[in-house]
Amino acid sequence: MSPQFHVQHDNFFETVHPDGNNPKTISNWQRLAGLISAMGAHLPRPYHANLEDAYQQVPMEDPNQAEQTETPSNSTELPVLEGDAPPDSHHRLEELAAFDTSPIRRSGRERRMTTRMRESLEQNQGRRAFTSTYYEAMHEYDYSIQTACDDPISFLTKTDADTMYLHQALREPDRDQFIKAVIKEVNDHIVRKHWDLILISQVPKDQKVLDAVWSMKRKRHLLTRKVYKWKARLNVHGGQQEFAVNYFDTYAPVVTWPTIRLLLTLAILNGWATRQIDFILAYPQAEIEYDMYMHLPTGIELRQGNKPCCLRLKKNIYGQKQAGRTFYLYMVKGLIKLGYVQSAIDTCVFYRGTTIFFTYVDDGIFIDTSVEKINLAVTELSNEFNIEDKGDVSEYLGVKIEYLDDGRIKLFQPHLIDQIITELNLDPNVKVRPTPAASTRILQRFQKEPSHVKPWHYRSVIGKLNFLEKSTRPDISYAVHQCARFSHDPKVSHSQAVEHLGKYLLGTKMQGLFLDPKKDISFDVYVDSDFVGNWNRQTAEEDESTSKSRSGYVIMFANCPLIWTSKLQTMVGLSTTECEYMALSQSLREAIPLMEMLKELKTKGFSSYSETPRVHCKCFEDNSGALELARLPKMRPRTKHINQVLHHFRSFVKDGSIKVLPIESINQKGDIFTKPLAQNQFVKLRRMLMGW
Repeated sequence: MSPQFHVQHDNFFETVHPDGNNPKTISNWQRLAGLISAMGAHLPRPYHANLEDAYQQVPMEDPNQAEQTETPSNSTELPVLEGDAPPDSHHRLEELAAFDTSPIRRSGRERRMTTRMRESLEQNQGRRAFTSTYYEAMHEYDYSIQTACDDPISFLTKTDADTMYLHQALREPDRDQFIKAVIKEVNDHIVRKHWDLILISQVPKDQKVLDAVWSMKRKRHLLTRKVYKWKARLNVHGGQQEFAVNYFDTYAPVVTWPTIRLLLTLAILNGWATRQIDFILAYPQAEIEYDMYMHLPTGIELRQGNKPCCLRLKKNIYGQKQAGRTFYLYMVKGLIKLGYVQSAIDTCVFYRGTTIFFTYVDDGIFIDTSVEKINLAVTELSNEFNIEDKGDVSEYLGVKIEYLDDGRIKLFQPHLIDQIITELNLDPNVKVRPTPAASTRILQRFQKEPSHVKPWHYRSVIGKLNFLEKSTRPDISYAVHQCARFSHDPKVSHSQAVEHLGKYLLGTKMQGLFLDPKKDISFDVYVDSDFVGNWNRQTAEEDESTSKSRSGYVIMFANCPLIWTSKLQTMVGLSTTECEYMALSQSLREAIPLMEMLKELKTKGFSSYSETPRVHCKCFEDNSGALELARLPKMRPRTKHINQVLHHFRSFVKDGSIKVLPIESINQKGDIFTKPLAQNQFVKLRRMLMGW
C-alpha cells in the first residue's frame, strides 16, 4: 500500500473563477495569505462521485445578508466527504467558495449575483470539473486497453482453475499427483546440478536470500480436456529482486501470430513438412546471469548440524525477472553455433538451408521441404539443447491445428469457448445469436445505468475473449473491442453485450479460421473506417471518445488472414476521407514488414512458392477521397494539415510495390471490424474472410 496523489493542472484557470459580471476567485489562497478577511458560504469540493446530492445537502447563504466575519456565528458546519481532510485542517478542502463585496457602483450600492445564478454557476462548475476529469481518464483508459489487447497472451487474465499454488494443490482430490510432480521437479534440478547447497551464513552480506515459490498446473488435451500431466514448477521470487543488483534488462522477444500464420500458409502452398519441439526445463539450460541465492523450497528441509541452509543458484531458474531474456540469448547463441541465421525482420525466426525454425519461448516449430531434413535438424538440436520431439504440429499456443482432407488447415479453440460459456453461466440450451453484436445499438458508457452485478468477472471474460479473437476468431473482433473499452466501469448494458457475444460463440463453438491459400503471391489489405461511429449527443461535450472514429482492416496473404484489427483512432478525423486515410496508413504500417519478410525469404532461397517475380501488395479502399490522397501527392486546403507520418507508404505506391485500388463497400472485408452489421452482410463477409 502506498499513498497516491492525483493532480489535474488547470493551465487556463478555468476552475478558480465562475462566469459572471464581476466574480471573485473560488479559492482559499487570498484568505490564507491574509489578503482578505471575509468569507462567504462554504461549499464542498466538487470531486465526489455524488456531487449533485452533496450540493443539495448544503444550505446556501443568502447573498443579500451583510458580510460575515471569518468565524460567523450562523455558519453551517459541513460533513467532510469521504477522502477529504479533517474538518480542523488548516487547508480545509470544503472551503472553496468565497464571494466578498463587489466594487462600488455609481449609485453606491453593491453589485451581487442572484442566488439562483450563483447556485447554477457553482453546481455547473462542479459538474464540469468532475465529468471532464472522469471522461478524460476513461478516454486514456480506452487506449491503454487497446494497447494491452495487442498482446493477447499477456492480456489473458490468469483465472484458470488448473493453475494454483502448492498449498491450494494439496487441498485438491489429486494432491498425490501433485506431490509426485514436486518430487520429480526437485530431482530434475538436483540431477542437472542447477544449484549448490550452502549455509545461510556463507551468503555475502550484500546479497538477499530470495524465497522459493511453487507453481502447480494440470495440463489437459485441448479437445477432450482430459488431464495428461500434473506439473510442478519451482520458481525463485522475482518480485524480491533489486534492479542493478541482480537484474538489468528483462525484455525477451517472441514470435508473433502473423509470422506463424504466414509460415504455415507457405508450408501449405508448397507441401512442406512441419514438426513441433519443446525445450525441457528450458530456462535452467542457461547459466545464471548474476549471483543469486534462494531459500529451500517448501517441503524440503536440510541442515548441516543445527545451521540452516540455502541454495546458491548456478542455472537460470524460473521466476527471475530476466529469466526469459537469459534463455533467449542462450538459445540464439546455440542456434548460431549450429549454422542458423537469425531473421532481420522477426528475431525469433531462424534459417539454415531449406530449414525454417521459429519459437515462442520454449515452444518451437520446424518447417522444411522433407521429413528427412527435419529429422536431421531435430537430432542436431537435441545434441545442443534438452528437447522433446512432439511430432506434427497439432496444438500450438493454445490453438488446435487440424489438417483437413481437402488440404486446408483449420485453427480453432473450442476448449477456450467452453471456458467462456461456463464462466458466463450460459445454459447450453439457450437460444444462440446469429451475430456477435446487436446491429441496432452502439455501446456507450451509460453512466446512469446500474453497474455490472453478474456473478462472473467482467475483465476475466474480456481477457479470454481477446485471446480467442486475436488467435482464431476475427469475426468477433469488433464486439470484443467494444466491450473491452468499458472494463474499468462496466454497466448492465455492457454485461448484456458480453452475454450476447457468448450466445453467438455457443452456436459456433467448433468453428475457427480456415487457411486455404491460393496460388497468388500478393498481399491483400482490406481497410475501412467508421466515421465517428460512436457519436453520442448527450456525452459528446465531455467524452472525447465519441468524436473518435474506428479503424478496421485485415491483411491477407494468398487469401489467408494474417493480421486483423479493430481499434479507435488516436486522432480526431475531420472528414470521412481523413478517417479512411488514417486507417489506410495504420494498416500499411503492418503490411510493409510482412512484405519485407517475404522478400527476406526469397533471398534465403525460399522462392519456389511464387511465379510472380516481385512481392507486392494490393490495398482495397472504398473511399474515393482516401484513394485520391494516397495515389497523388498534391496537398489540398482541406487535407494539408495531415501530418507526414500518415504518408509513410507513398514511396511504396510510387515504385509499384503497393497498389491502392477501389472496392465496393458491400465487398469491403474491413467493414466487419468497424461496426455491428446486420446478419446477412455479416455472414457474407465472414464467409469471405474465414472460409465458413
